[in-house]
Amino acid sequence: MSYVLTSDQMQYFDRYTIEKLNVSQLELISRAGNGLFEFITQNFTFKNILFLIGKGNNGKDGEFASKKLSLLEYNVVNFYVFNPDFDLLNRDYDIIVDCIFGVGLNRELSVETKEIIQIINNKSAVKIACDISSGLNATNGLIMGECFKADYTFCIQEYKLGHFLNDGIDYSGKIIKKDIGIKIFGDNLIKISDSLNFNELLKEQPRNSNKGCNGKVAVVGGSKCYLGSVLLSANALTALKCGAGYSFLAVPESLFNVYAGKNPEIILKTLKDENGNLIFDENHLKSLLDINALSFGMGVGVSEETFKICKYLIENYKNFLLLDADALNSISTFGLNVLRNKSCKIVLTPHVKEFSKLSGYSVKEIKENGVELAKNFAKEYGVVLVLKDCTTIITDGESIYINITGTSGMAKAGSGDVLSGLSIGLINKCGKALEGAVLGSYFFGLAGEMALEQENDYTLTASDVIKALPKALNLKLKH
Repeated sequence: MSYVLTSDQMQYFDRYTIEKLNVSQLELISRAGNGLFEFITQNFTFKNILFLIGKGNNGKDGEFASKKLSLLEYNVVNFYVFNPDFDLLNRDYDIIVDCIFGVGLNRELSVETKEIIQIINNKSAVKIACDISSGLNATNGLIMGECFKADYTFCIQEYKLGHFLNDGIDYSGKIIKKDIGIKIFGDNLIKISDSLNFNELLKEQPRNSNKGCNGKVAVVGGSKCYLGSVLLSANALTALKCGAGYSFLAVPESLFNVYAGKNPEIILKTLKDENGNLIFDENHLKSLLDINALSFGMGVGVSEETFKICKYLIENYKNFLLLDADALNSISTFGLNVLRNKSCKIVLTPHVKEFSKLSGYSVKEIKENGVELAKNFAKEYGVVLVLKDCTTIITDGESIYINITGTSGMAKAGSGDVLSGLSIGLINKCGKALEGAVLGSYFFGLAGEMALEQENDYTLTASDVIKALPKALNLKLKH
């Protein structure tokens, strides 16, 4: 099981191991330093190495590793950041190892330390961070003035949230985790999405089955101004080879001809509209109540009519309801408390700005403390929240997962629509809101990574991600 810890959690488990399990601090330093030594010797043949040494235990880890390397005739230089000899920085090195600060750093770096890191970042050497890049907040991944830009992070015991959130995902490089015997325990620690048992959740489909056994899933949305959003979502749904027995696309009645025949696997339904925009009409909406899993909001526009549809579904629908995009913005605008009157299991999929509108917190506050704010919101309203960013946070108010699959090329219009269709299909298939949402985020990101085999981050589109979805599922499922 891979856990992701905050700075406070990591420091607590470190103290617990020392004080309760009687493992000395010196022993933990030697294990960490020896692990760093082994990582360097087993992965690199370079001999000229610079260690950036700080005052604390992170620096002691580096001193231990550098001493062992020097015994093997490596050309090792220790640069003591708090007693600097800047002439040492003028030399060329093959490897630079950052052991300045550990996970406890929570303040702006000094002017001198910023200058040192700036000089180092401009060098062409392979850069290795010990546990976490110096200058990176270990809990939220924000840079505190300046930050060591690592090619590799030698991560001690468990991942840190700061490795993945915000700037951390760009400054940590490839992360290699080393168990040094620090005791980690607790029921509600943050987990990485790939810690789920994929094959247990997406069980092999019996040969003795039919489409009626596999549920009905619907994507509801679209408008005259945003025709493509809901179609991308529906296409993502039908791309699943382990998906629903029936896939429905419900769109404004006046736009039937626009959507007809676009995807022959989808059953097209129409809903009441005015001038190409959905309006509330209970008689039409009743036809959606027997659907097993339903997503709503893509491309519908923010309006009181959209809110009325949300309210009707929240209060009358009995199964899994995923709300995205304009459904979320309409709830934020016309009445968040509608979520308290639900009769169904609700999944909300906001990006950071949409969550800011929902929660009332600023984007800055969410960037600084997104995990706690997401968890508290999900618990207060009894929903599963999928907070979309470079790293996605998924929580039901108790359990928390983060998803780290994906690529910068997915930061384009249409990606969220694909995620919604994929997620509602997986929620239907596994029959669980939280786990299905985690699966959706994981496979969405994995498909994006796999699509890069034919594309690149500039040319990648949402449709490219859809094409890679079956391949992504095949990679993880052992049926």
